Amino acid sequence: MSKRQLAMVMDLNKCIGCQTCTVACKTQWTNRNGREYMYWNNVETYPGTGYPKNWMELGGGFDAAGDLQPGVIPNLEADYGVPWDYNYESLMGGMADSNTFHPHVSPTWGPNWDEDQGAGAFPQDNYFFYLPRICNHCTNPGCLSACPRDAIFKREEDGVVLVDLDRCQGYRYCIAGCPYKKIYFNPKISKSEKCILCFPRIEQGLPPACAQQCVGRIRFVGFLDDEESQVYKLVHKYKVALGLRSDYGTQPNVYYIPPTESPAKFDAEGKIIEGSTRLPIEELEKLFGPAVHDSIKTLKAEMKKRKETGMSELMDLLIAYQHSDMFRLDNHYYQEVAKQNKRNPLAPVDTRYIAGKFTKAGGHH
Repeated sequence: MSKRQLAMVMDLNKCIGCQTCTVACKTQWTNRNGREYMYWNNVETYPGTGYPKNWMELGGGFDAAGDLQPGVIPNLEADYGVPWDYNYESLMGGMADSNTFHPHVSPTWGPNWDEDQGAGAFPQDNYFFYLPRICNHCTNPGCLSACPRDAIFKREEDGVVLVDLDRCQGYRYCIAGCPYKKIYFNPKISKSEKCILCFPRIEQGLPPACAQQCVGRIRFVGFLDDEESQVYKLVHKYKVALGLRSDYGTQPNVYYIPPTESPAKFDAEGKIIEGSTRLPIEELEKLFGPAVHDSIKTLKAEMKKRKETGMSELMDLLIAYQHSDMFRLDNHYYQEVAKQNKRNPLAPVDTRYIAGKFTKAGGHH
């Protein structure tokens, strides 16, 4: 058990599916060297096929008795899709035999292949929402339990789940054991790799790249034992942030504010069906469990309270007036850890978020 646990909360009511988080992660960590097909962060359209294809049906995780469940290792071509590039260089250099813009392979599948499709019949009852996904840095990781080499570990200081590449032999049991399929095999080095929660940034007081670049301000990052953090208040105080597929038994530490609103349905004559909603509660129960009912009830009650009184701590948290207030990363804590381990902590790259850690919440900026 780690001394502390870093966690992330994502507000699905604010995600616009712009993929800025995906690009931030891709350019920083996975744009080359066998990682081209890897998306440590991706934003899926739900309901949809997801990435890898139908990941919720590929097994892994734990049963009610705590036993590891068998899982399937996704196929690169069929389930991820072979990465492709376009003929930019030949077109720019005038070397192409035509001016046609085309990929270097014939794509058959890839991330966001079914983006914005959703479910239902347009325009009567169609619906979808965006579901950003990263490694959940679980308290009980399926990947860790499945690895016969003890190559996967949780950092003692913050619970971040990492792969020891010296110990990893590329058996890929970890991929089968992870029910979220958020660990990937690098064919160039024959080892597994995954989201590292940008720990080199975290240790300097900077948020993960996906969180800092998020234009919708949907991502909160902090320690679950920090009672002043937004993460603690959303998860434990108001209980509106819920784990994704907690029924897998991994105790995920990435949480979601479920979507609360959707348009009404139309009848055959194009008239609004009063009291109807397009987003089936059964779909939200599948993702977030029965607690989603209380979460939505609390969110709607606080929205009503805000309209009537102008006051609501929960709404102030979710609006996120000041960017730096969304991240309580405690750079000083990591400096103390480094000193205890007789390592020289590096100077912070950027001090803005250290200052933001102590900013009073609730003001307009």
